[in-house]
Amino acid sequence: MKIAIIGLANSGKTTVFNALTRGTAATTAYSSGQLEPNLATVKVPDERLAVLTTLFKPKKTTHADVQYIDVAGLSGGGKQSGGLPPALLNYLGTADALLHVVRAFAASDVPHPDGSVDPLRDIQAVDLELAFSDLAIIERRLSRLTAEIPKMAAKEKELRIAERELLVRLQAALEEEQPIRALTLSDEEQRMIRGYQFLTAKPLLLVPNLGEAQLADPPTIAYEQPQSAVVALCGKIEAELAQLDDEDAQSFMDDLGITAPARDRVIQRSYDLLGLISFLTVGPDEVRAWTILRNTPAVEAAGAIHSDIQRGFIRAEVVAYSDLVKAGTMTEAKKQGTVRMEGKTYTVQDGDICHFLFNV
Repeated sequence: MKIAIIGLANSGKTTVFNALTRGTAATTAYSSGQLEPNLATVKVPDERLAVLTTLFKPKKTTHADVQYIDVAGLSGGGKQSGGLPPALLNYLGTADALLHVVRAFAASDVPHPDGSVDPLRDIQAVDLELAFSDLAIIERRLSRLTAEIPKMAAKEKELRIAERELLVRLQAALEEEQPIRALTLSDEEQRMIRGYQFLTAKPLLLVPNLGEAQLADPPTIAYEQPQSAVVALCGKIEAELAQLDDEDAQSFMDDLGITAPARDRVIQRSYDLLGLISFLTVGPDEVRAWTILRNTPAVEAAGAIHSDIQRGFIRAEVVAYSDLVKAGTMTEAKKQGTVRMEGKTYTVQDGDICHFLFNV
């Protein structure tokens, strides 16, 4: 899964990228004309894996992961400039979600493009730029449909008329400053627009980038939309923490009165926002978290490991994480009756420890 980091210039996007990925990307690269994005894959924090590693002592432990892409800053003037540049639009369109870094910190040596720090203004500017991008796509497609529909055969015409009606509905919502993610769409309607890669249809995590002085009393920034969430952090401090070893990082956090890195909350919330959960597999060779969408049936979850397991699926041996930890061993969990046999249609839960039986 890929999450694109967006924001206005000088919002601290690349600093937040470095904090999340423990990277060292140049924070001035985009202002000097760089267009190529920064890209990194990070482990999703999961304390359950550490506990299971202690129990099973495997040769290796593998976390679920999520990929972040840091792109050039938005201008906030998409309507006036004719929309997003094609290269930037391509990077954003292929992302599964957006992470909007909004500036909340004041710094005289890092001037704000608009001359003052105003998170609510900047949030609105970015939301409008994303909406303008979607509107431009819709307007071009509607123009083509209007010209093509009269020439189509009856069956094809019916499908394209339905598409046109849906696009007109989306257009009206965007013109009222309502993102596509806030609309209730049927499964068929969601399939109909999937290929458009609309930016306002993507889940969005808003990350206010705080100054160090704001940590004790962070500003309240609400963003009440479906498929969205808010997690604040201080990008500068988090980027510094990301470069330290565990002992030095803990000492640094103690000095600042921080109990845990905010980067872990942002990464976990990114994962949650995408509708993802992890099921776990355990054994002497590996303890591992596997990524699936929420409400995935067991037979499809098996395919996350290997297509042969899905194809030859017989049943799944399942125990809840808490039950296994309480029992201490898989053998004891079986004696206690907490290990269950589930069929293809069982909905795998977050933290389920699964062993799939199959025959190919």
